[in-house]
Amino acid sequence: MSTYIITGAAGFIGSNLCHELSNQGHTLWAIDNLLTGNRDNLADLLDSSRFHFIQADICDPKTFNALPKNVDGIFHLASPASPVQYANYPMETLMVNSQGTKHVLVFAEETDVKRVVFTSTSEVYGDPLEHPQKETYWGNVNSFGPRSCYDEAKRFAEALCYTFIHKHGIDVKIARLFNTYGPNMERNDGRVISNFIVQSLAKIPITIHGDGQQTRSFCFVTDTVNALIAIMETTSTELIFNIGNPNEQSIRDIALLVQKMTNTTSTIVHKPAVEDDPRRRKPDITRARHELSWQPTITIAKGLEKTILYFTQKFYTR
Repeated sequence: MSTYIITGAAGFIGSNLCHELSNQGHTLWAIDNLLTGNRDNLADLLDSSRFHFIQADICDPKTFNALPKNVDGIFHLASPASPVQYANYPMETLMVNSQGTKHVLVFAEETDVKRVVFTSTSEVYGDPLEHPQKETYWGNVNSFGPRSCYDEAKRFAEALCYTFIHKHGIDVKIARLFNTYGPNMERNDGRVISNFIVQSLAKIPITIHGDGQQTRSFCFVTDTVNALIAIMETTSTELIFNIGNPNEQSIRDIALLVQKMTNTTSTIVHKPAVEDDPRRRKPDITRARHELSWQPTITIAKGLEKTILYFTQKFYTR
């Protein structure tokens, strides 16, 4: 079995990754400053002798003094990742992806970590002029706007990865994640699916910003986690992988599906569009299929069923 470090371990994707790696028998060193992560997401792992949780900030280089020097890999997920989160913490978002990423990569270089998997985002493509988006697309991003603290932070982090790969010889792979959803999402994180489910279960209006014709490609969290592990284990020489579900759907269609599946009395209301909100988003996952033998397996209906059940049991069952 391997030993891994996971940054952002108490977050939505990080906690799901920790559970899967733990189920596989690996030893884990989990780091989170709990700015947007939730310790409860890891509650059932905390007593395990193979699971070590450190509440700390990777922007502080002293954090890495507490970590073992012979780990097999690092999954670097630390960052606010939803619109509400990075709007509330823009400076922290900028710093964890720049300063924090640098500290992760320096630690990897100094301790000969075998591989780092950095979780980037489809937001590096901005409001894309290419559709669907391939890994070779450079993007159409506003560097001076309300989303730039996240978009540009991730783009800078990718540039750091490039430098450490080509100047320092570190083995780094980049996963560009497209709209992951599922259990352990926070109900107030501002993501589309969590918003729609919470509003439906609370029987308040389901809010769509804009006309609802903007599209996204939603990927269930277990599919995303399996992709991250595949990237850690691959022998492929490719460096960047789009990870998402190419089943492109409009925001309005998702709202209607949630409305139907929750059997809610909530009606759909429209509010003004969000500034710099991309009109279309769909990954080309040809590279992941060929190089990782990976593709998503969970349909949107099945994924929503699991996610609705999670929110119902955690927040609405008395």
